Amino acid sequence: MKFDASQFDNLELDNIGQWPAAAKLLLAIFLAVTIAFLGYMGLISDQIKQLDRVVAEESTLKESYRAKYHVAANLELFRAQMVEAEDTFANQLRQLPNSHQIPGLLDDITFVGTTSGLDFVKLEWQPEVVKQIYIELPIDIEVIGPYHSFGQFVSKIADLPRIVTLHDFKISISQGDSETLNLKLQAKTYRYQGDAVK
Repeated sequence: MKFDASQFDNLELDNIGQWPAAAKLLLAIFLAVTIAFLGYMGLISDQIKQLDRVVAEESTLKESYRAKYHVAANLELFRAQMVEAEDTFANQLRQLPNSHQIPGLLDDITFVGTTSGLDFVKLEWQPEVVKQIYIELPIDIEVIGPYHSFGQFVSKIADLPRIVTLHDFKISISQGDSETLNLKLQAKTYRYQGDAVK
């Protein structure tokens, strides 16, 4: 079969049945390719995009499943840790003085200072500082005495059954006596905000 370009001359769409076999074959191939392309664009490309989305979502869901599985597999351990954390928190709350124990704390600090060999110059409450879940109760302290007594005083404050922190230490030599020192500091204790409404 010899290719003859003249057979494609004068082809009319109204008379496709009379076209030569080669022209019919080319038209059929063109129509098949066009229909396949349009079908791909109209039906399959959306499906491929949806498949890509579903595959991406699958990996996210697998990660979420792994995390939840880890929690579920260790649920008893997490529950035990939660109970331990609640016990620790309750224990810490018990170490915070409630409103009835605040005056006694001043007595404890005074006792600790005098048994350490210090003389109090100043011991007074400052205004409360309200924080998110607790209230700071600052106390300005000024004592005089020998240097080693300061160490005993700080050590005994740390041994008190209530939480007391010490801040802003200033040590200076007392006037007239080089053996006696002056210590100024701020002690802070804390009260749980829930106690404020009681």
